[in-house]
Amino acid sequence: MHALTRICTFFILVVFLSAAAPMKKKKWISLFDGKTLNGWKVGANAETFTIENGAIAVNGKVAHLFYDGDAGAHDFKNFELQLDIMTMPGSNSGVYFHTQYQESGWPQKGYEVQVNNSHTDWRRTAGLYAVQDVKEAPAKDNEWFTMHIVVKEKHVTVFVNKQQVVDYTEPEHPERPKGMEGRLLSSGTIALQGHDPKSKVLYKNIKLRLLD
Repeated sequence: MHALTRICTFFILVVFLSAAAPMKKKKWISLFDGKTLNGWKVGANAETFTIENGAIAVNGKVAHLFYDGDAGAHDFKNFELQLDIMTMPGSNSGVYFHTQYQESGWPQKGYEVQVNNSHTDWRRTAGLYAVQDVKEAPAKDNEWFTMHIVVKEKHVTVFVNKQQVVDYTEPEHPERPKGMEGRLLSSGTIALQGHDPKSKVLYKNIKLRLLD
């Protein structure tokens, strides 16, 4: 075989193998150390969030705990987020993404993934609040379950215990109710919601993997 032909064949093979090889996924990043709220920030009603047996216990007046740590400069666009969650009977909470810090009130920016297995609000766990709601709870109170949120460009999927519950693609011109105009995919941080003093929800093993 001519030398030039052998060289060309070699480079074609290298390119082919590189294209065929699976892309190595980025590592999971822990967002919660299991002991403190280091890397998280809360404004009003900070007492709503405490540490209980290696988990973040959410119980108190309306408040939101925003991730403010070093991972991704707390500004995520395409990512996977995984959390272990336990709800107490009659409790309500939520996981926000693509949001930003607010001192008080309900976050105006980003989506909320509902955490609610038996609260009087009919919107159940894993639904995108008021965007793509879930009517039947995919998990039970008093039991740990794993929520897995995947956001890639305009596509959001939510899994509970490895079962897909939500599959949503944001349209080019989404319509949002008054007061919810900020429910759009963009980029931002993660937040946990404290809903009311009668609600108690636990979060642990909170980790994120960048997909960019």
